[in-house]
Amino acid sequence: MSGGIRAALPTELPVIEELARDALTFDAPEAALIVSRLAHPPEGREWTALVAPCLDGVVFASLSSTGGVGHVDLIAVRPSAQGRGVGRDLLRAAEDWLAERGVREVRLAGNPPCYAWPGIDVRYTPAACLAESLGYERYRTAWNMTADLTAYAPGGAAGGDDGERARLAAAGVALHYAAPGERAEVAAFVREHWNDAWAWEVEQASGCHYATREGEILGFAAWGTRPLWFGPMGTAEAARGLGVGRVLLRRCLEEQAAAGQRSTQIAWVGPVHFYARAVGARVERVFWLYRRFLG
Repeated sequence: MSGGIRAALPTELPVIEELARDALTFDAPEAALIVSRLAHPPEGREWTALVAPCLDGVVFASLSSTGGVGHVDLIAVRPSAQGRGVGRDLLRAAEDWLAERGVREVRLAGNPPCYAWPGIDVRYTPAACLAESLGYERYRTAWNMTADLTAYAPGGAAGGDDGERARLAAAGVALHYAAPGERAEVAAFVREHWNDAWAWEVEQASGCHYATREGEILGFAAWGTRPLWFGPMGTAEAARGLGVGRVLLRRCLEEQAAAGQRSTQIAWVGPVHFYARAVGARVERVFWLYRRFLG
């Protein structure tokens, strides 16, 4: 590859994690976890990590389940090497790798279910400038919401959904925690009502809660599939209106707070009003999704 860019070695993963911590200023606490997750995608996904000379930068790229589409999942350049064209070389190398595999549309956007961000965080201005300088078009905007977890810590002001939980119990709804390795039934429910991507996220999540009535799963909520973020969650259409989603969401937030988090990001939000009402979440991170058609 041009510019001395080459495929990363598995033994270099710790150095890449350290590089990401230095480069990703808005995500430093979870940068190593992001790299680790991208390096362990769903079975069958074709992906690569390419590094610049002296390990001054890295780019992760992967093929989409949609034919002819590829993703640039992450670009990180060590601060001391920025301004030298390293990011441009890495992005061009990722395009070449994708083109060799039949990709005609390259997206600077998350490749669910295993992704770093929905797109380019608008605060990473150099990344957006790089994309636009190379002819990428902005085709969509996505956002995360932030929920304060301090009230959900043990003894916190929000630590009592007892009334709502009692109401669900009176309606015959039972709440459960799904331990890692014991989520096959929940994953099957998610796959049936939504998609394989969410099912994979449920299986990988740090925490997962679900609700049942008469042995039938009604809804689920998970966190930690993208490190430290909340999501996905969903309620079967026939069970909507019972308040199941709100209670499962709060159970996840309580678990995250107990794990030491002071806030969480609700990933790639659709129903802004729901999260704003349920837990006082606010829109905070905004992402621009870019794409370019090759040749």
